Amino acid sequence: MTVGVRPTLRELTTVSFKVGCLGFGGPAGQIALMHRIFVDEKKWIDEERYLHALSYCTLLPGPEAQQLATYVGWLLHGVKGGVTAGALFVLPGAVVVFALSWVYITAGQQPFVAAAFFGIRAAVFALVLEAMIRIGKRALKGPAAWPIAISAFLALLVWRVPFPIVIVAAGMVGLASAAGERSGARAQIEGIATQSPPAWRAIITAGAWGAAWLAPLGLSYLTLGPAHVLTRVGQLFSTLAVVTFGGAYATLAFLKQEAVEVHGWLTGGQMIDGLGLAETTPGPLVLVNEFVGFIAGWQGGGGLALATLCALMAAWCTFAPSFVWIFAGAPFAERLRSNRWANAALKAITAAVLGVIANLALWFALHVVFGEVGAVRLPFAAELPLPSWSSFQVAAALMCAIAALALLRFKVGVITLILGSAICGVAVRIVGLA
Repeated sequence: MTVGVRPTLRELTTVSFKVGCLGFGGPAGQIALMHRIFVDEKKWIDEERYLHALSYCTLLPGPEAQQLATYVGWLLHGVKGGVTAGALFVLPGAVVVFALSWVYITAGQQPFVAAAFFGIRAAVFALVLEAMIRIGKRALKGPAAWPIAISAFLALLVWRVPFPIVIVAAGMVGLASAAGERSGARAQIEGIATQSPPAWRAIITAGAWGAAWLAPLGLSYLTLGPAHVLTRVGQLFSTLAVVTFGGAYATLAFLKQEAVEVHGWLTGGQMIDGLGLAETTPGPLVLVNEFVGFIAGWQGGGGLALATLCALMAAWCTFAPSFVWIFAGAPFAERLRSNRWANAALKAITAAVLGVIANLALWFALHVVFGEVGAVRLPFAAELPLPSWSSFQVAAALMCAIAALALLRFKVGVITLILGSAICGVAVRIVGLA
């Protein structure tokens, strides 16, 4: 590995906690923050190694920014460093999200609090729209990208195909395209791949961390049964950790489908509110998973105790798998990057993710702008969302347009956007426009 001055574990701990407290702005902002601190300021890792780590993490399911923090910690201090950096990247934001979840469920119906969340929903729509545009620039490359993206969008919107099936199908299309191409010159394997540990060590590492990841779920299954809300929360977020490629917004598409439409743990409005909370806190955007777990537990009738357990289960099953992927897979990262089959599959998955996020943006827009959204049945088991035009909210539509303009045209920061939207929501309610 290539590093500058190797820090002590205490120094790494202090700086990782700082990153966790300052990591606002979603994955892009967090990756930039870590680059500035680890590469530019501390010079603990050089540019080449940082970009190598980032490339590997973008290929993984789950939160890439937390995985990158774990990877850098692993490079600097092995497993201890990886656990330290990865955990502290998440912990500050997780504490804040838990507190805000409790405030939301106990005081969320207060007029001014509800009005603030009414405004925040417009900001959330703008953020999802911005993510769709950003990913589209990267995903729509090659003749197959557009058909894959459109097919994924229609599969979710019209036929409500489960998210994992969409991702697996896209990966298979990518593999088929690789099979149809002429194999180029064999890629040179350099760097960390030539220093790979024995396969048995990677297997033991993966097994140990996999057991730690699934232990709480197994305990809940054995003691409470498969139908208990705590078990179902663990099952959902463990599945989500494996199949959600493409970053936080792809994760949200699957989460919305399962938590809102399948399990009914929360409403569409609550889902948008939770995303707004996660956007205003440091740490990964997928801390919204903790909010969803908290609401699921609270709605399960167990009060604060069950809500806390479900929030912890959701957070653990979201972030623990990252340690499996990094500690077992990082030593082989260079080989994965040079594998044309893996790259072809992941390019197709990235294109499908664009369709997934487009569906999520449409879903958010409908549920923010309209008070009621139903569905109309079509032939071949198809179904389209159909809003009630009498429930159209002019103020909400205007706030969505203003939030999108502020973010996309004037590059307003995320925190400013969220706070400004909340203030607008309160103002709109005070003057009686919503």
